[in-house]
Amino acid sequence: MTLTHQNIEQLIKLCKVGNQLAQLEIYNRYHKAMYNISYRIVKNDYVAEDIMQDAFLTAFTKLNSLNDINTFGAWLKRIVVNKSIYHFNKNNKYQNVPFDDVAFKIEEDSSINNNTENFTQLKAKEILKTMNSLKENYRIALTLHLIEGYDYEEICDIMNLSYANCRTTISRAKTSLRQKLEPMVN
Repeated sequence: MTLTHQNIEQLIKLCKVGNQLAQLEIYNRYHKAMYNISYRIVKNDYVAEDIMQDAFLTAFTKLNSLNDINTFGAWLKRIVVNKSIYHFNKNNKYQNVPFDDVAFKIEEDSSINNNTENFTQLKAKEILKTMNSLKENYRIALTLHLIEGYDYEEICDIMNLSYANCRTTISRAKTSLRQKLEPMVN
């Protein structure tokens, strides 16, 4: 049986014993998705590719610390996200919102405009393009929450924010995105 026909559990077992062909097969299965995740955070082709490759190296060297083989994809995704955020923060592009400046009143999603149904007509490319025009911390928070599916607690850990600051940042990011999308809807 060739490696392309084996499931991920079998491939990981082969990787643990140093099979480079199995590592290549895992890389081929996951590299596009991991690149896209990194690119959405760092917004640079070459940096995203470097981060993605570094994440695979880390994953293959730390494979024995993976407790449940079935969670390999999520585990690898977390490595990519953490490395991307680390790189982003390291280059001082990330603008922290001081905790004192954050309003503690968290707006509920019930305050969404009645034009919500109009937003569903927008194309995904338009929404992603508009998301990329948001402030960096808003863009990263929305990407992690809406696209990658992380919950508030996970985003707090990744972005090193308090829970209240995280919820406020995401709420403000949604409001900002909504305001930028409204002219496209009308």
